[in-house]
Amino acid sequence: MIGMENDNKPVSQDNWGQIIRKDAKGCFVEVRNDTFHLDKVHLQFVSYDTTRPKGSRYVNNISIYIDVPEFLALAQEAASGALHMRMQQYKNAGNKDPLYEHLGGTAAKYLTKYGRPRPDGKSLSRVVRLTVAAKSDYFLTADSGPGEENKTGLIVPRFGTKPEQHVSVILSWRQLNELLLTTVEHYRAWLAAKYASEWAAVHAQRTGGRDRARGGQGRAPHSAAPAPAPKPPAPATPAQKAPAQQAGFASAFGSVYGSGNGKSGAGDRKMF
Repeated sequence: MIGMENDNKPVSQDNWGQIIRKDAKGCFVEVRNDTFHLDKVHLQFVSYDTTRPKGSRYVNNISIYIDVPEFLALAQEAASGALHMRMQQYKNAGNKDPLYEHLGGTAAKYLTKYGRPRPDGKSLSRVVRLTVAAKSDYFLTADSGPGEENKTGLIVPRFGTKPEQHVSVILSWRQLNELLLTTVEHYRAWLAAKYASEWAAVHAQRTGGRDRARGGQGRAPHSAAPAPAPKPPAPATPAQKAPAQQAGFASAFGSVYGSGNGKSGAGDRKMF
């Protein structure tokens, strides 16, 4: 969570997870790195009122969690220019349909399990949309409110045109590119660090440190004493239980794109 001072600048000690932030009038959207290990990109949408007392200036606060592959595909579409060409086509045709839309949320059963049930007993729906803006290029909009879980686990919004919380940030095409591509670079850095930190641990189990032992041995000089005679083999011992299979990359650092079954769940589960 980002604290606000008089000039609405973020407090640095509360800002450790922020990758990039884009401000508009009375609102902003920021991207955070705190769910990379869950294969999600976290977008936080906030609207605020500077006339309120410090510490209570947030009017709306919505967290959106997008699957990493889906986010990478959107960023690539923006980087190639295809997204911006489509935006111009929509604008010229007066098309109000979303250029991009993501439905997320938390099912009622999980809200209850984690002690945060809604008074109406419904699921929590969170929706983000990218639409055309008449006076600029894009509106990046987040809405939240009551929803219902369908058979596939997707949280379908049931708030119509009146969400409980609403934040809409206006962006130029360049600002959107900055938001998406900067996040991609941070994710790549995180993923590279994840591989580097786990690769050695995974292979150490396979080699048993033999590579290091061989690396420290050299050819013995001619003056060296002859090697001692080999010892007779030890008597056979009962078969030992094989070591447990290593978790590999599905470890505490997180899985990669839902590697358990190749799919990410439709609901956000523990994310609120």
